[in-house]
Amino acid sequence: QVTLVESGGGSVQPGGSLRLSCAASGVTYSSYCVAWFRQAAGGEREGVVIMPTDGRADYFESSKGRFTASFDNANKILNLEMNSLKPADTAMYYCAATTDYYGCNNQRPPREFQVWGQGTLVIVSS
Repeated sequence: QVTLVESGGGSVQPGGSLRLSCAASGVTYSSYCVAWFRQAAGGEREGVVIMPTDGRADYFESSKGRFTASFDNANKILNLEMNSLKPADTAMYYCAATTDYYGCNNQRPPREFQVWGQGTLVIVSS
């Protein structure tokens, strides 16, 4: 059974930075598709970045140029470096994974991800 556990959320002022991490356990596949999504209060879940664990990250428009995702394959940890944070980035951030490796890009809808973490809250406010 695969489980995902996020960490690193918190409160930061506009223009600040945060680093989120998502630790995966119970994974038996060598390569799979992982992602960060977020959901603001009263809003819909939206993509932040989707990437194959052995490939390049595909960012959504809202995160391009400010966020950087990476996957530590040795430790099975998905990281998200978030810089130049804005109040609009305030949301619950979720990591997700699917063993369906093909088509792992930002066209993949949330419903196609099989496993989700519990989320970590990011608040950007002055």
